Amino acid sequence: MTSPGRPRLAIDCGQTGARVRISDHTAGDPVVVELPGVRTDQPVVPQVADIVASALQGRTLPDAELAAGVSGLTPGATRPDELLTASAKLGVTRVALAHDSVTSFLAANRLEPGAVVAAGTGVVTLGSGTATAKVDGWGMFGDDGSGYWIGRQGVAAALRAFDGRGPTTSLTGLAEKEFGALPEIYMVVQADPLRVRRTAGFAKVVAAAADAGDEVARGILDGAAAELATSIGAALRGAGWRSGDKWRVSWMGKVVTTNPRLRAKFCELVTGAHPGVTTAEPYGIPLDGASLLLDLPADHPIAPLVAYAGA
Repeated sequence: MTSPGRPRLAIDCGQTGARVRISDHTAGDPVVVELPGVRTDQPVVPQVADIVASALQGRTLPDAELAAGVSGLTPGATRPDELLTASAKLGVTRVALAHDSVTSFLAANRLEPGAVVAAGTGVVTLGSGTATAKVDGWGMFGDDGSGYWIGRQGVAAALRAFDGRGPTTSLTGLAEKEFGALPEIYMVVQADPLRVRRTAGFAKVVAAAADAGDEVARGILDGAAAELATSIGAALRGAGWRSGDKWRVSWMGKVVTTNPRLRAKFCELVTGAHPGVTTAEPYGIPLDGASLLLDLPADHPIAPLVAYAGA
């Protein structure tokens, strides 16, 4: 458990961006700093340490506790000792490190049994009840229903229409406006080191097209909702849910929070397939979930998913 009054750094670190909340009772209200996210094709922990240093802007925070939920954090890369060593010069004396599915769950559901889907550039789902179950988060081999998935489906639909292999859609012109000449699009995007982020950005265009009545775009959003609901079902079953159990399902990430059509379809599919389960708005934001890592009861099912270092 945390010591009262200690300064605290809470980090929500995704692929598109990172947010750091600096709480120091000696300096007034908490401050939130927004920074670029992590590259999951590179070692993640050193990037988190750099984010901490950037957020503090040259100052130190003596005896601080650091809690981070990080996208792309594999079990082998979860090295809290390394993060503590790298951030000790900034005053950090205790570290809690977890995959962002864990901090998303705590932000959305606190300690209640249930599941969360965290859908941004990528997507991961976590269930917690009598056990825990992590679903998807497989990057280029998965992330079904994520912003990247939606963006890729949107570009693919545009190219199918361009070829005459698929129905006419406004996405064809929109993809050309976003990425350039369609015959060049695959080479242009493939050569971009930020191609995942750029493709995920097209999800906003797909959502806008759906709002404007494009049936192809609407079908893509409905497909994303179905993928996310499927992952929730797997997470609930893996966490020990049984029909009738009154568990809670919630969400994190702009894919769900900014798409009313997708969210409504997702909730309909989840509650229809899982008697007793309710869907509800998240209790808090990812930074709240990160901070809760430092206060997590040792006997909670999620506790083994958090790695600690320091006093």
